[in-house]
Amino acid sequence: MKIKIIHTNDLHSHFNNFAKAVTLINQHKDDNTILVDAGDFADFKSIELQGTRGLAAVELLGAAGYDALTVGNNEMFNGAETLEHMATQSSVPFISNNLFKKDKKTIPGVHSSVLITKNGLRIFVTGASPDLGAFNEGLGFHGENYIIAIAEELERHRGKYDLCILLNHVGTLADTELAKEISGIDVIVSSHDHVLYNEAQVVNDTFIISAGNFGEHIGVLELEINGTHKTVLQSAVYCTKDSKPDEEILSILKRSKETAIEILGKPLYRIDEPIWHDVIGENPITNLIADGLKDMLNTDIGLINSGIVNAGIFSYLSNKKLIEICPSPLNPTSFEIQGKYIMEAVQQSLDVQHCLQDGRGPGFRGKYVGRLHISGAEVVFDGLNVVEMRIGGELIDEEKWYSVASSDYLHRGSGYPSLANNRNEYYRPEEIKEIIKIYADKTEFVRRAFDTRFIELQKIKG
Repeated sequence: MKIKIIHTNDLHSHFNNFAKAVTLINQHKDDNTILVDAGDFADFKSIELQGTRGLAAVELLGAAGYDALTVGNNEMFNGAETLEHMATQSSVPFISNNLFKKDKKTIPGVHSSVLITKNGLRIFVTGASPDLGAFNEGLGFHGENYIIAIAEELERHRGKYDLCILLNHVGTLADTELAKEISGIDVIVSSHDHVLYNEAQVVNDTFIISAGNFGEHIGVLELEINGTHKTVLQSAVYCTKDSKPDEEILSILKRSKETAIEILGKPLYRIDEPIWHDVIGENPITNLIADGLKDMLNTDIGLINSGIVNAGIFSYLSNKKLIEICPSPLNPTSFEIQGKYIMEAVQQSLDVQHCLQDGRGPGFRGKYVGRLHISGAEVVFDGLNVVEMRIGGELIDEEKWYSVASSDYLHRGSGYPSLANNRNEYYRPEEIKEIIKIYADKTEFVRRAFDTRFIELQKIKG
């Protein structure tokens, strides 16, 4: 018996590429095909997803004819309620054998595995999601150890299938270890770290495949199954760049975008004074975020990088504008860190070239790292170097542990590595854009956002 596995992963809502990918998928699809995605299909930077609570992605998956999708970290970033909303409305099974609600109950609509029959061949499909520790808890999730969860899921269904496919959103190093440690996995569709395999990797009789990221390729693995013996008939990836976009997918995208714009474009409230933005210089919108974070999380200081936003707010605020100016699905995060590491990050922030570096990092959807902005503190500098820093009116103590309200991006040390030296992290399920939404409507916070926190020594003398 023959089986053709067409696979994608880590699309991250690059839907224009997806429209091209679907054309290729349809060209390669036949009666023996199973179509799967290994997670991070839905990235909530997309206005289509924000405006439909993810249902645009569900409709796209169904229209393309997917048989299963595993839950990646980006399907989780809008919280447990949004994932449940998507999964329960989807005709395509959402799969994760190690992801649960925070209270350890199952998530409605999310299956631990599915059994699919193609021309008499029983295909067992299971999947695992990344365990992000305390971050999971903040979003309303609980993650079990993926190795144990996969092994237990296979054991529960052993003997009931002819082929086992694991959609594993944990990363390629984990895939190799799994292939060595757990017998009975025939195919691993790898994802999470965006690796492109031009052909299947073989580890301990397990085929490991991955199609890169952003819908730039689709993968095809065709096998001949004869009992326990499996022969590769085709193993390849195909570039989507020159494919003609699928008309049905384009139609869904157009309709979803129109719906999203109508819903999200309604003004929430007017802005009396423009709250402008600057990547390098101190600016009120980033100060507003720092002040809002400190207030929401009740910490010693607020600390955020200006790269978190792309522009300021003028005239009025809507949810659409929020997505445009702050597309990163990053979360308010508090942690404790010693003063010396805060000082190191603030000093680094005075380097213009550092502020203009690419801000890439998990969950980041901006362009530049940007300058650090603070709340509850004051920095005196001479242009290039920190001369003095005070927190709550007192000189910073290098060895003292301070509580900081920030984002999960800075908590991981992205952009400013010294900030990774922290402890006792706590995450909230909101996104940073919600801080803007809440506090830009508070007159006292808007007024305070224009207060200077970085004071240049020459200006003091002047």
